[in-house]
Amino acid sequence: MADRVRKVNYCYVKVASRAGQGASVLSTLRAEGVNLLAFSGFPAKGGKSQLDLIPEDMTALRRVARENGWRLSKVKKGFVITGSDVVGAVHRHIDRLAGSRINITAADAVMAGKGRYGMILWVKPKDYNRAARVLRAT
Repeated sequence: MADRVRKVNYCYVKVASRAGQGASVLSTLRAEGVNLLAFSGFPAKGGKSQLDLIPEDMTALRRVARENGWRLSKVKKGFVITGSDVVGAVHRHIDRLAGSRINITAADAVMAGKGRYGMILWVKPKDYNRAARVLRAT
């Protein structure tokens, strides 16, 4: 299976850094039928956590956020990469960007079972279009 690099839009929401806050957001999204292509959560300043929500349908995410009083960030851009989990699968994408002198802001990759992997990757906005060309993103 050839790797697929997708250009994606995402938003984040900040929640109190307490047990169950992420579960509550994800439960609400599931109940409302909002499919996420990817999700990432991590600590932020001031006793908060940041939940990056990469939806299949941004309009649906915004609707649910509005109905639940969530303050979404402005829309941001990133990449979701999927493919065969082989030695060096992640490296080839990181190396392409390095070879083009594009700095990666953040990346998370995991194996997905059945010989597959997935990765979320972010670059600075000024580098996004060039990175999309280098990664051959669709």
